[in-house]
Amino acid sequence: MPVRVEPDRTFREALRNQSGPAGRPLVGMWVCSGSPLIAELCAGAGLDWLLIDAEHSPNGLESILAQLQAVRGYPVQAVVRPPVNDTVLLKQYLDLGVQDLLIPMVNSAAEAKAAVAAVRYPPHGVRGVGSALARASRWNRIPGYLARAAETISVTVQIETEAAVAAVEEILAVDGVDAIFLGPSDLAASMGLLGQQEHPKVRTAVEHCLTAAKTAGKPAGVNAFNEATARAYMDAGASFVLVGADVALLARGTEALADKFIPTAPDGGAPFGGTGDTPSSY
Repeated sequence: MPVRVEPDRTFREALRNQSGPAGRPLVGMWVCSGSPLIAELCAGAGLDWLLIDAEHSPNGLESILAQLQAVRGYPVQAVVRPPVNDTVLLKQYLDLGVQDLLIPMVNSAAEAKAAVAAVRYPPHGVRGVGSALARASRWNRIPGYLARAAETISVTVQIETEAAVAAVEEILAVDGVDAIFLGPSDLAASMGLLGQQEHPKVRTAVEHCLTAAKTAGKPAGVNAFNEATARAYMDAGASFVLVGADVALLARGTEALADKFIPTAPDGGAPFGGTGDTPSSY
């Protein structure tokens, strides 16, 4: 007799249970290395959620599957960001067992509706049916999966352009959009302020979206590696934040280790012909 399986709680449920006036914002980090070992290491850190990224990181279907399996035994929410808002790709992610999606570069209500349709079976959406073949249903060991599938999936859309900020109220009004997430880096670039995510105009745009989300009664999150900025956004109403990344922590940590034990070259430059420049934070 097969083991009866129930789906994990969604990010939507986690936000409802822990964020807002009754709780605190959910704090998470990026997992960009593509390594199940690093994902598992991060999963045990005590954070609320992890973002497994496939937009700017070397992650394909196989590595995402391995990371989902690696972190499942830990009390942390695993959200996955695909590289694009594409119906076929989202179908593959869902069949792998991804339950929580962060969809990048959603610039309009129409694009948000397309993302929602991609995660729902007909007649409410366009998701292809292959549950008997898929980990999502644990190969049909989750009772009534086809009827319940929409309940097991959350959709967060990323607001990261001027066009998206202008349309944020319409995007928030889309049925099936559970939350929005602000990306200040791309937002700054779209405003002609490349690399200036702390610019007052960018922060004002982010705070405008946080207010719009509060008015709409939906959670809003934001990416902020600077601690003071992250805390300011949380004070402004952010329900969830990303405050670091595995690759950035490893890069800065190894640089600090080298600086501690390797002396500066006699001419004041870096040893071994390096530049001595310190990479800026994200």
